[in-house]
Amino acid sequence: MDRDVIIHQGAGIAALAERLAELQSSAAARIVGLTGSVAAGKTTLARDVADALNPPLSVETVSTDGFLFPNAVLEPQGLLMRKGFPETFDRDGFTNALVSIRQGAAAFPAHSHDIYDIDPALTRTVQLPDMLILEGLGFQPPTRPERPDGEPDVLVYLDASEADLEFWYVERFVGFWNAARTDPSSFYAQWLHMSETELRAFAKTVWDGVNLPNLRDHIHPLKAHADIVVHKARDHTVEIAEDRIS
Repeated sequence: MDRDVIIHQGAGIAALAERLAELQSSAAARIVGLTGSVAAGKTTLARDVADALNPPLSVETVSTDGFLFPNAVLEPQGLLMRKGFPETFDRDGFTNALVSIRQGAAAFPAHSHDIYDIDPALTRTVQLPDMLILEGLGFQPPTRPERPDGEPDVLVYLDASEADLEFWYVERFVGFWNAARTDPSSFYAQWLHMSETELRAFAKTVWDGVNLPNLRDHIHPLKAHADIVVHKARDHTVEIAEDRIS
């Protein structure tokens, strides 16, 4: 990556971290929700912001993927290929975890990309930090003006063009597929018989048939309700596009 791009990207991350630190200092942002499309880079952004804040703040990041129902629940309902849609999330578990961590600690389950399922071995107990960044899907429009304990204090939306999101999704799919060559237990090993050209075409059909409809129908509408909107460009530079917190 070009050095100027790295500097610009770092500036955008620093600006978001600084804004969240301001909100945290006024007790307005103890729990931050970060959402956006599949493949937008939510996990990376959450990690980078946490790194920028920690220290002096103690910051933990958790993925909402852990609140997806297990495959054993989704498959009989025909929902396995709709992972990430609202009906595939354990809303009660999500809400209860946020209520619990505000009281001191909570257990957060985790989803493994390798097995494409909830992995009980990855569950971790998180003590209440100065800031918890909860990144992923499954969010709902925030309650206004007062938000209950089961919701994030601040909702950040990571925005990007559909063309860039499709590009990143296909590249990520290919990455998991390549990694499966040395891990026969990987969920992606089932496509190792394909050529890369065939795989890319298949990944695009998954994007068009699953992730793009979810983006348009359920994820993108949250942009209008977000407290902060962050825009991401193809070169992965980010900047705060809108800050709606007075």
